[in-house]
Amino acid sequence: MKHALSVTREQDFAAWYQAVVSEADMAEESGVRGCMVIRPWGYGIWEQMQRQLDAEIKRTGHENCYFPLFIPLSYFEKEAEHVDGFAKEMAVVTHHRLIQKDGRLVPDPDAKLEEPLVVRPTSETVIGAAFSRWVQSWRDLPVLINQWANVVRWEMRTRMFLRTTEFLWQEGHTAHATEAEAREETLRMLEVYRRFAEDIVAMPVVAGEKPENERFPGAVSTYSIEAMMQDGKALQAGTSHFLGTTFSAAQNIRFQNSEGAQELAQTTSWGVSTRMIGGLIMTHGDDDGLCVPPRLAPWQVVIVPMLRDTAEDDALLAYCAEIAREIEAQDAFREPVRVLLDRKAAKATNKRWGWVKKGAPVIVEVGGRDMAGGNVSVIRRDRLYNEAGKLDSAVMARGDFVAGLSAQLADIQSSLYRTARERLDANIVRDILDADALSAFFEASPRPGWAEVNWSKPTGAELDAVVEWLKARKLTLRNVPVDALPASGTCIFTGNVAVERVLVGRSY
Repeated sequence: MKHALSVTREQDFAAWYQAVVSEADMAEESGVRGCMVIRPWGYGIWEQMQRQLDAEIKRTGHENCYFPLFIPLSYFEKEAEHVDGFAKEMAVVTHHRLIQKDGRLVPDPDAKLEEPLVVRPTSETVIGAAFSRWVQSWRDLPVLINQWANVVRWEMRTRMFLRTTEFLWQEGHTAHATEAEAREETLRMLEVYRRFAEDIVAMPVVAGEKPENERFPGAVSTYSIEAMMQDGKALQAGTSHFLGTTFSAAQNIRFQNSEGAQELAQTTSWGVSTRMIGGLIMTHGDDDGLCVPPRLAPWQVVIVPMLRDTAEDDALLAYCAEIAREIEAQDAFREPVRVLLDRKAAKATNKRWGWVKKGAPVIVEVGGRDMAGGNVSVIRRDRLYNEAGKLDSAVMARGDFVAGLSAQLADIQSSLYRTARERLDANIVRDILDADALSAFFEASPRPGWAEVNWSKPTGAELDAVVEWLKARKLTLRNVPVDALPASGTCIFTGNVAVERVLVGRSY
């Protein structure tokens, strides 16, 4: 069967991914290594993510704010583990002016900054400094804030959306009076991310706690949602961190408790980024391009009139405009349906396949014969071909299509989730009992999925040895699932008594 993309997932998954990003008009290279131009369709998906996740964040009591892009280096130096964790990724500004010298622009030696400024890799330090000013009494707590921003982490190996030098995200930061409240907040936001990934992105995830070696620098505990891509690799799709008093001590976030004593605040941070778009692509894309879940699609329905540059075109466009108005009056997921009438002067087949590659959930083609019969021809992006391998374009009465559209969009959303859930559940093995069997499992297939194994929670040199063993096999520890069965027996890595079960896999 011939597909819209020149490379298939089976042939070369990495090349297929790049083809989807390009052919679906998601993003393109910017001229700066690791930075991308996010095109309107890709940014439209991010806007839907941002809008819907922002509503969930605010529903849990958080307020949006904004902090500077530039952070004094001294802020990072106050927290040794944090600065060490990000030191290799920091972009640093040292001068504030350029001058002409020998025909070139160079930094002016007289414009050297008194203190270098770090281009925001994450904002715990600068927000912690603000918290130290805002929090004086237990009455000032909790502080619950979030910001939507860009960050810069200097990546050596980049891939659009998945790992870029600059990316977009939201980062939440909170301060609490007690450890119990802060830990509750950490898990609350983890659950917000889990629901968002599954209900909105239609991407099933495993929520759990990261092992010690995978913690955010400076965190006491880090939790993540892990998604399985179609090649079996794991994608960390969101994280939530219990920071304890690490940053409070460094940034002097103290408050007077109800009994008059001074205490350090307990803090958290959490975030998801444009990496989620990469996860969407690799969860739902196929050999014809992207397939966008209806709840995230900038346009849930695209109407493509079969224009022929004849006198009939005006009547056909008017007919399509009437259908668009009828669609806009329908609700899907408690919102008006987002519909676009594609009036561009291009061949209808080219427009159709353009929208197929972009992954518009429903594509409606309308020609002169459809108009005469009061019909439309409907393509569901998640069911592109019929059993004979031909494009599945169903002719429907216009009224029937409009009346059933809300249910159809809901069915597409649930169908995409169900397919991804079945893939996830079918590709986690839980019966591996020793390291040799684990190694053999991952060597047996180029796309093996994940393994959930017994884990003794080693630390120090013992943990380092496990990490090196895994690294040699290009494997990583993902997380300890919150809903995993209790451990029994011994850890497959150390031979010690297992205390929990951990996921192992290859990852992005």
